[in-house]
Amino acid sequence: MPRDPIPTWFFALVVVRRGDRFLLVHEMKHGQRWYLPAGRAEAGETLATAACRETLEEAGIRIRLTGLLRLEHSPRPDSARVRAVFLAEPCDDTPPKSTPDEHSLKAAWVSVAELTNYPLRGAEVEELLRYVAGGGAAYPVSLLRLEGA
Repeated sequence: MPRDPIPTWFFALVVVRRGDRFLLVHEMKHGQRWYLPAGRAEAGETLATAACRETLEEAGIRIRLTGLLRLEHSPRPDSARVRAVFLAEPCDDTPPKSTPDEHSLKAAWVSVAELTNYPLRGAEVEELLRYVAGGGAAYPVSLLRLEGA
């Protein structure tokens, strides 16, 4: 007897580091707080591709993924959520987006010491930035592979 499918949502979050500064996005939703570039993977899109697309859309920055910080799975009685948290670096010196659009209000490079000046969407932002700034481990992006590859 076949089982009913479990609706599962897949998200990519990105910690983009440039020296001692990190890229934050001023969101239009969620109380207009500051967060990491992040979003749901679209149909047919890998999590790595979603990470790059979301960072470009929300912050105006092209990135190169350099690591995987963690993979989270949150099962619920009627659905599930999977989040891949990537580490990345900018591809060039393009400044962050400063004009609002449908994706975000703006973006900024911020040091860990400056985080108190930014109302953050969640404590995980500071936790992740401190982890990376402190030399926390990042794993190869190649851990995420297409099934059967």
